[in-house]
Formats: sequence, C-alpha cells, structure tokens
Amino acid sequence: MSGEASLVTSGNLDFEQFRVFLEKACGILLGSNKLYLVSSRLNKLMEQQGIKTLGELVQQMQGQPRSGLREQVVDAMTTNETLWFRDTYPFEVLKNRVMPELLKANSGQRLRIWSAACSSGQEPYSLSMTAEEFERSNLGQLKAGMQIVATDLSGSMLTACKSGEYDSLAMGRGLSPERLQKYFDPKGLGRWAIKPAIKARVEFRALNLLDSYASLGKFDVVFCRNVLIYFSAEVKKDILLRIHGTLKPGGYLFLGASEALNGLPDHYQMVQCSPGIIYKAK
Repeated sequence: MSGEASLVTSGNLDFEQFRVFLEKACGILLGSNKLYLVSSRLNKLMEQQGIKTLGELVQQMQGQPRSGLREQVVDAMTTNETLWFRDTYPFEVLKNRVMPELLKANSGQRLRIWSAACSSGQEPYSLSMTAEEFERSNLGQLKAGMQIVATDLSGSMLTACKSGEYDSLAMGRGLSPERLQKYFDPKGLGRWAIKPAIKARVEFRALNLLDSYASLGKFDVVFCRNVLIYFSAEVKKDILLRIHGTLKPGGYLFLGASEALNGLPDHYQMVQCSPGIIYKAK
C-alpha cells in the first residue's frame, strides 16, 4: 500500500520528531528501532488523511490542534490488548492476603482500587470478579463494598470498556469456562456481556498518566501493571511518586511481572508474596 511505503521511507529526522511528540503527549519512549511498529499502527490513519510522512503528520497535529488528529494518533499508538486475570497471582494475592488485611485494618470502610492504564477493561473487570469471589467465601466482610476506578487515555478503549461486551477471541484470553458462565451473559453473534453486578463496581474515567491524579481521591490498592515499561526512568519515577500520593498509608501497589520498583525506599516497602512482589506505601 502506498501509505505504508511512504511511512517506511520517512527520514530519520521525521521519525525523531514523532518520537519527541509521542513522549510529550503520553510519556511513551519509542526505541530508535520502532519504525515498523509506528508504520503498522499509523499506516491506515495516515492513508485516510492523505499524509505521506511522519514529519508531515507532526506538522498537521501541531498546526491543527483541535482537529482530533492528535487524539487519533495517541489512541493508535497506545492501544494494547490485554488478558483476563493476567499472570493470575496478583488477583490471588489481592483476594487471599491484601483484602483480608485491609478490611481488618479499616473495618466498615469501602475499599477503593485504581486500575491505571486499563486498556480494554479486562483488568478492572477481573478485579471485580475477584471481589465477588472474596465476598462469596467471606460473607459479610465486604459489606461496605468496593469501588474500582479504571482509567485510560484512549477514548475508543474507554467506550469499549463501558459497554462491557467482548467477542469470542477476547473471551478466550485468560478467562476460565467457569468464570465465563458465572459472570457473563451471551449476546449472540459470538459476543458476551459482563453481568450488571460485576460491572456496577467499576467506574471508567479518562486519564493521561502524565496529568494530575488529584481528582481520583485516595486508594487502598493501585494496579499499575505493564505500562511503566514504556516510559523513561525519569517519567517512571515521577508517576510512582504521584501514585504514592494517591495511596492511603499501608495501601498496596501492584506492578507488572516484568516491572520492578528500584529506589524510593522512603515511599514503598517491598513485600515478597511467593510468587510475586507487591509494594506497601509507607
């Protein structure tokens, strides 16, 4: 396709301009070898807009800030697939260790969890299913309820999340047949809808992790998994410090399996869970 050819032949200066734009817009630090990724994500959009090179794309976004093009580009570059109950153990640790501890320490208070960079919604809905399973096996302990605030910067992702509907391909990624039957209703044409009781715990909001978190309030638990790997060390540290500001004392931070919190000993205490590591706010 012509759009792909013109994008692939974009010069180094064009690509560098785009890398700078993306980091300023959403914090993502693209490697110098990621031109093919950019091409695969933006080829269709650039062809539709009649844009030939990355340099021209950056010029249009800067020259026409209200056209919606900037949002479309960030959307395309940050949209990632995810899994139900990704890595399994964080949800088991939450259910078997963290929730009992927090409920004992804060008797009668509603638990609040933030699912940051929630992508297509599998993580926050998995958290709600985890709360449901805890409630069934610990009758009365979660009587004050749980609120899950799920955020993402992608408008199209949030629209999909709020619908609570998924196709058969998405349903097959990490969701057991038992949970499928228990927590979803068939909608026909290979689509499933999450049950109202699971959906009711989750509130979706638009948020760029580079922006202020002040409107979110305080949380008992933050899941910020598999997103910090895309940021520079400086941006990552800033985000972790500001996440700490949203955590109640003694609250917990869950990172991705391949992510680690190096430094910040005055803010977080590492907790070994076997398997996995979580971080307790000081």
